[in-house]
Amino acid sequence: MEQTKPLTLRRNFSWTFIGNVVYAACQWGLLVVMAKLGSAEMVGQFTLGLAITAPTIALTNLQLRSLQATDAKRQYLFGDYLALRLISTGFALLLIVLITFAVGYRWKTLFIILLIGLAKAFESISDIFYGLIQQHERMDRIAMSMIIKGTLSLLLLSLGIYTTGNLLWGIFGLVVAWAIVLITYDIRSGALMLNGSPTILQGEISGSRYLPVVLRPRWNLKTQEELIWLSLPLGVVMMVISLNSNIPRYFVERYLGERELGFFAAIAYLMVAGSIVVNALGESANPRLAKYYAAGDSAAFRSLIFKLLLIGALLGGTGVLISLVVGRQILALLYQPEYAKYTDLFVWLMLATAISYVSSLLGYGMTAAKYFRIQIPIFTLVTTISAMACFWLIPTMGLLGAAIALLLAAIVQVVMSAGVITYALYKLKKHQYTKS
Repeated sequence: MEQTKPLTLRRNFSWTFIGNVVYAACQWGLLVVMAKLGSAEMVGQFTLGLAITAPTIALTNLQLRSLQATDAKRQYLFGDYLALRLISTGFALLLIVLITFAVGYRWKTLFIILLIGLAKAFESISDIFYGLIQQHERMDRIAMSMIIKGTLSLLLLSLGIYTTGNLLWGIFGLVVAWAIVLITYDIRSGALMLNGSPTILQGEISGSRYLPVVLRPRWNLKTQEELIWLSLPLGVVMMVISLNSNIPRYFVERYLGERELGFFAAIAYLMVAGSIVVNALGESANPRLAKYYAAGDSAAFRSLIFKLLLIGALLGGTGVLISLVVGRQILALLYQPEYAKYTDLFVWLMLATAISYVSSLLGYGMTAAKYFRIQIPIFTLVTTISAMACFWLIPTMGLLGAAIALLLAAIVQVVMSAGVITYALYKLKKHQYTKS
């Protein structure tokens, strides 16, 4: 029981931060390996594969991890979440196959996309175990999983590309790495969490032995329908968010080609540096925010989210400053000298990133307050603006137009998300006043 005792918010943040730093560094290392051992075109192919698969996986994941982590009243069992995730992941793989063949990519690009989709499927199953672990506020287990997965991914992908010079073998190594971590670590972590659950849950699942039962999906049609209707708005929102971040990549690949997409993707990934802290903050604080809101503690909710937003703004401003002062040197050192000519692109991307940090943290607040459906029109509008801006700007301004499109979309998202949080706090305060 001691093993599953929740950690403090500070320790959860520290572990989440460390896990995200190592994992993001390893993910960035994948691009560096492709840029140095391969070419910008190879980076572009890999990025295109991620851009095609990410929105589909985001939709079918249904944000079950966040729903599970913020299920403070334990309305659903882990087996319910696992069953729905297995169904939705199978559906996602089918959609990826259909989309890839429908678009008509050449065979090498097609196989790259399909392999990345398979890797994402294993990641999706791990994600549902992460939700269980996060619900128990044991982010150290998630952090260790990410560290192992990131390191093994970098090792196997690098080995595949170095020995064959072929990106396909590198991505196959990625698939193997993510499958190994799911089977050998994430499932065991889930078992550890469930062993510490209240005994009363055993009777809700089965009268037989506890551990073998709870690790299996719980097939209950009525429960699955309830979960789908509850989580579908979040799935749509995450798909739209993913589309919003990937739309510039679609337009860049279509108008400028895979090589230019490689340059754009490599530079854009430097935006992740601050996102590590932002995601660590959001994921660590999300269960706490949900508890504050469920308890009707508007002062604590407002105080915590304000602190999060302040940190996000400071991180974003620091990134912009660094790109202005030493952007050229950073690009030449990290990649190849030819990347240094895109310094202006780097600055614009960091500016868009600074605003997106704030909007991301506001998104965690909306989810914690269970304002799910309103996020659909918000992100639909944001994505529409992004697509229109890309359509007009990329053909005339090139990669810089893609960065400006991201900036415009981020501004709209911040304004509308802030409006929802303000309304949520108003409703909470009004409810408190009525009760008193």
